Amino acid sequence: MIKLLWQTLKVTPILLAASLFATSNASAQVESAEGQGVNNTLQQINNYQEIGQDSSLSQVTNVNQLRDVSPTDWAYEALRSLVDRYGCISGFPNQTYRGNQALSRYEFAAGLNSCLNQIERLIASQGSVGQEDLDTINRLAQEFEAELATVAGRVDELESRTAVLEDSQFSTTTKLKGEVIFAIADTFGDVEGQDDPTETTFSDRVRLNFDTSFTGKDRLRTRLEAGNIPEFDEEIGEGGIGLDSARLGFDANNGNDLVVSELNYRTRLLDDKVTFYLGTEGLNINDIFDVHNPVLASSGTGALSRFSRRNPILYRAGGSEGSGVGANLSFLDDKVTLSGLYLTEGGESNDPSDEEGIFDGSFNAGAQLVFEPNDALSVGLVYLRSYQTENDVNLTASTGSELAEEPFGDVDTSADQFGLSAALEFGKLVFTANGAVSLADQLGTDNSATLYTAFGSLSFLDLVKEGSALSIGGGVLPTVTDSDLAEDDDTPFIIEALYKFPLNDNIVITPGAYVLLNPDADSDNDEVFVTVLRTTFKF
Repeated sequence: MIKLLWQTLKVTPILLAASLFATSNASAQVESAEGQGVNNTLQQINNYQEIGQDSSLSQVTNVNQLRDVSPTDWAYEALRSLVDRYGCISGFPNQTYRGNQALSRYEFAAGLNSCLNQIERLIASQGSVGQEDLDTINRLAQEFEAELATVAGRVDELESRTAVLEDSQFSTTTKLKGEVIFAIADTFGDVEGQDDPTETTFSDRVRLNFDTSFTGKDRLRTRLEAGNIPEFDEEIGEGGIGLDSARLGFDANNGNDLVVSELNYRTRLLDDKVTFYLGTEGLNINDIFDVHNPVLASSGTGALSRFSRRNPILYRAGGSEGSGVGANLSFLDDKVTLSGLYLTEGGESNDPSDEEGIFDGSFNAGAQLVFEPNDALSVGLVYLRSYQTENDVNLTASTGSELAEEPFGDVDTSADQFGLSAALEFGKLVFTANGAVSLADQLGTDNSATLYTAFGSLSFLDLVKEGSALSIGGGVLPTVTDSDLAEDDDTPFIIEALYKFPLNDNIVITPGAYVLLNPDADSDNDEVFVTVLRTTFKF
């Protein structure tokens, strides 16, 4: 054996290169494969077969590309010769060769096999290999015949095991995800002649999501929720200031009683080009439509005000307890997405009473077309048809003036709602904008009213710390501008600023405030300030 290797080294550099190659490449790959499992092992074996083509290692076209090989090395000429004659050398991605690593006979056989394959390709394409080299190749192949057969057997076994794993890789799984919010909040300002009618509060909201998947491409969500965060739209003397626009974006006040607040299912179909939604509790418009507000949309870590999270006319109609169906269809290389939905309001799909149920009660039906020409820009067009029975009328989802919420009073109301929303990410800056118009009608009469709202924001990402965001936004709160019955006297505005600071991956602190100008669309009202310190725990 030793004599054969010595004669081979004198006759040709092939064995030398195979040894060095196996030392630097095969050894590292086999050891890595043994520690990473079947899939990684197959990937490493594939790398053996693909060296000189498209492997995870870098093909060397000049020996000088290797940072740890110099002309003074004893094997330098052999390496240079193999690169020039056979192109049989590959280096690691960091341009090193690691020629001093130890190797086993199996690793040597794997590296040798790669070089033999390369030489066979050269023979087939050029016929430029000499007889002396061919004789050496034959002797090497005979010497390592047993080891090469063992490597081939390992590959066959791993392929068989991988096939079994791929056939049974998924099982029904339920994951628990939780979110806990602690919030300190207060309002400041004269409302209806009373100076600062609220006290500072310390409250909480808890959400536990049980997400179950049956195929790996679907999700059944069951959410348990409890909270005691105040709703500032409550009347003065009852814990609020009587302004819809003052509501927090994460309020939930059920006395910390645990309830099922969400129960819905979604699945991806047709090579993930279609996503289908079905729910009986908590399936909302924003679950199906893109609200184009990536930084501020979340209730736990997004905007502090209810209005600033998403456009209320386009994405909040019907409240937050909807049930029904929806779907997304992506095409043109996922640059265009068409979405549609039909949702009943307030979880009333299970009520068999007159003017309730799936088809006779309050509902929202609509479509959205989203265009994403690149990763930075996304634009959406929305149409929504709303019908609200006399007991459910709330066209602005409690975010605007009292008149905008019920422009005709507690009577059956329908509305055609049109809007545009967009988000632009430019490096560490995120711009968002949306606007909407609602054409409302009082059923059974000729009375009509026009409502509009708009919002824009600018966010600075990773400010001071990665994952942080400084956001500033503002807009026109929902307002009645044209009506056969009554119109708002003035235009109400909101301005909000917040800073989201992550202490770590699981805890985020968000201080901030927002101010209401011309509250309830009345310039006689003083400005109202809402200050908040929110701490969010996620697990």
